[in-house]
Amino acid sequence: MSPETIVIVPTYNERENLPNVVACLMQLPVKLHLLVVDDNSPDGTGKLADEFAAADPRIHVLHRPQKNGLGRAYCAGFAWALEKGYDFIFEMDGDLSHNPDDIPSFLAAIQNADLVIGSRYSNGIRVINWPLNRLVLSLGAANYVRLITGLPFSDPTGGYKCFRRSALQSIDLNAVDSNGYSFQVELTHKIWRQGLRVAEVPIIFTDRFHGRSKMSGKIVKEALLMVWRLLIQNGLRRKPRFNPKNS
Repeated sequence: MSPETIVIVPTYNERENLPNVVACLMQLPVKLHLLVVDDNSPDGTGKLADEFAAADPRIHVLHRPQKNGLGRAYCAGFAWALEKGYDFIFEMDGDLSHNPDDIPSFLAAIQNADLVIGSRYSNGIRVINWPLNRLVLSLGAANYVRLITGLPFSDPTGGYKCFRRSALQSIDLNAVDSNGYSFQVELTHKIWRQGLRVAEVPIIFTDRFHGRSKMSGKIVKEALLMVWRLLIQNGLRRKPRFNPKNS
């Protein structure tokens, strides 16, 4: 029988990072599976993932025909995980900027939540190896999101998350509009505005050592506009439509 937890890692040209990601996840003291969602990486990441999957039944690979954005990759992975019956579904970067050792903390928190966000800014700044301009941009984006949408979280743009199965089922994944980093804000907002329980756990974020960031001007523009669409979708409310659930 499969464990109840799966970690989804989207990849595009992450061949250098994937062996370390697999090793770190598979040696954790918690039972979990890994789903690599590869966007036809030209560097052979998908082929390498297949080799790991052939050697370990806990590892799975979902191949997509082309690079089509972070949001589409995660939604495809979520749909796969829901179909297979997993109860706790993680999203995690494929470059080890998110530390797999934090997974037990997420699993403890999700017992009383529907979504757990890994926060880089809970009780101080917890970011390593970022240039000052990137840190300022990230902090500014977090403040911008909170100001417009009312999301009351220290790191609303964070991409290290654990979803309860029922929380993902409450979202129409086919109707998710954003595809870049604003995808993180959109999913959190869709869950929070229903009155579902959202918690944060502190994490230390370490910028990638191999490969290049996927950040672009198009992604930034999408994020600037997305928060206004979310505000409109919530009837211009800066709070949930329903009172947050306490059980």
